[in-house]
Amino acid sequence: MARRASRIPIAQREGHGLPDVAGAEGTATEAVEQLLDEVAEETSPQRAREAADLRDSGVVITGAATGIGRAIALEFAHLGARIAFNFLDDGAELRDAAHQTAAELRQLEVDVFYRACDVRDGEEAAAFVEEAAGRLGSLQVLVNNAGIGADRALWRMSDDQWRDVLDTNLTGAFNMIRAIAPMFRRQQHGKIVNVSSVHGTRSEFGLANYSASKAGLNGLTRSAALELGPSNVNVNAVAPGYIRTTRLTDVVPAEIMDRARDRSALERLGDPQDVASVVVFLCSEAARHITGAIVPVDGGYLL
Repeated sequence: MARRASRIPIAQREGHGLPDVAGAEGTATEAVEQLLDEVAEETSPQRAREAADLRDSGVVITGAATGIGRAIALEFAHLGARIAFNFLDDGAELRDAAHQTAAELRQLEVDVFYRACDVRDGEEAAAFVEEAAGRLGSLQVLVNNAGIGADRALWRMSDDQWRDVLDTNLTGAFNMIRAIAPMFRRQQHGKIVNVSSVHGTRSEFGLANYSASKAGLNGLTRSAALELGPSNVNVNAVAPGYIRTTRLTDVVPAEIMDRARDRSALERLGDPQDVASVVVFLCSEAARHITGAIVPVDGGYLL
């Protein structure tokens, strides 16, 4: 198992700068070294603890064929929830990934409904929600995970690159919330989690469209929390930092990944499971009094 480099200077780690509080030479140093060895372990993310209130819940997840969305779907399925997910059909590779994700979910013996859906289209989003409710019986959770990027200096960014990112990341979430809100209001219960980003708070070069979409998603989260709160609907967002997904590792240059790792207080990149566990928590009754929050899942990247 990989170890994370300690932030304590080498001289202190070797006992030269630490007081000998144990009263015997070497004893305190050995105790501190043992403690450092224990806390320096970089463990793999663990699944969320059993959340009995989520069993048999109907969960809708957008963009769940791969990456973070897939991890969220599997996390809910491990807790016994019924899953409906969609994906943008832009080729055989993503269709195959969606089929594989559905197969893995069904191995967990939960009800699964999935199909292609372009969340940028309000009518398509509404039709998907209606069909998901019919297939699963009822819906209690919506996770807006669908998102894309098209990085480019803003003076070279095309109209399509601007619109596609805003329409998917922000308008897509609005379309899904608008479609499911009447159902949640009627049943006086619901949980909504939007997958935002640290770049909704701190941008970087070439991310004008992406950062604008995620900042807008944060605003949408707070507005929806205010409007749906009286109907006992919690609306929150998670803001991941750099998460190890195929899309990230295939597209983002290694030097940017290294810089993100160095900037993180935990000195590591995140795992999709890290995000999934927080999403599940926000949808459980343990988080019943949390709404309108933007929860960073960034390893301290924004510190």
